[in-house]
Amino acid sequence: MSHTGFVFDPLYLEHKAAMHPECPERLERIMAKIKETKILDHLQNIPPRPAAVEEITLVHDYRYVEKVKETCARGGGYLDPDTYTSRQSYDAALLAAGGALAAVDAVMAGNIKNIFALIRPPGHHALPERAMGFCLFNNIAITARYLESKYSLKKILIIDWDVHHGNGTEHIFYNESKVLYFSTHQSWFYPGTGWAEAVGQGEGEGFTVNVPLKSGTGDQEYEAVFRQILYPIAMAYQPEFILISAGQDAHHSDPIGGMYLTTRGYEKMTAIVKEIAQRCCNERIVILLEGGYNLEGQAQSVAAVFNTLAQLNFDVHEKIYPQNTVSSGFINDLNEVKKIQSKYWKLYD
Repeated sequence: MSHTGFVFDPLYLEHKAAMHPECPERLERIMAKIKETKILDHLQNIPPRPAAVEEITLVHDYRYVEKVKETCARGGGYLDPDTYTSRQSYDAALLAAGGALAAVDAVMAGNIKNIFALIRPPGHHALPERAMGFCLFNNIAITARYLESKYSLKKILIIDWDVHHGNGTEHIFYNESKVLYFSTHQSWFYPGTGWAEAVGQGEGEGFTVNVPLKSGTGDQEYEAVFRQILYPIAMAYQPEFILISAGQDAHHSDPIGGMYLTTRGYEKMTAIVKEIAQRCCNERIVILLEGGYNLEGQAQSVAAVFNTLAQLNFDVHEKIYPQNTVSSGFINDLNEVKKIQSKYWKLYD
């Protein structure tokens, strides 16, 4: 039996609006890709469940949850200039968060080692009291709180490789040490947060690690960040569980992001995280889908992540790769992050 699973439900496709990049076709293309490559044959299906309101309010204000519910009951509408709801968005959002919770339950039960939850709407921009950046409920923050409350975990590592900084997730855990938040993202980009100097405060000082990267950053640079910054920090922190906010919008084909990652870059990042999980937390990894807006590029990247999680070797790679070289500017940026984080962690050269 496979040690890798996936979460999916057709209800995730019912969150929709006309002419919006965060569309059901994103998930449809992913499912088609893992079927046609035969990856799906090697995965366990983890059925989702709706999250209870009490689980959503581990993170979100009850009045905000009611606002989302009531807006959808009226047929939907925009909660901010970017973030829409449709009639079934509330139910889809409960099932998205609950899909993540079902995934961690399966992993904690020892039935499976790692799971990629193919859920939407996404979550990492959502704040406790409002929607933001296509996100309704902060799925990964809810999942971390659930791990704390149900399983009494005290060391949870959240890795966010979406091209956009997960401002909502950072905000929620900024004053805490039970969750270490690591984000690598495009600098000078939406939502305008995630600077290297933001390291947490109070008990959380040193438990936020931001690695902003310039447009054009590719596989070699991401691997260096994961190997030279994430890996030593994670090994020192010794997480009990690893969660990943997986946006594939740093792929070179993405129409919104400006990065040059390839499918092989996503495989390498996943391999490094697996290595951390093997050494720290009995291989426990749950990945949650976030952004990614080129349908084929995102689907290929997700397939590449599954390839690595499940130790498969299917051909999922793009045929044309972008040409980029490691710039001196990247080295300077990497060293600046190391300088800031060296106050809290011993880092590698």
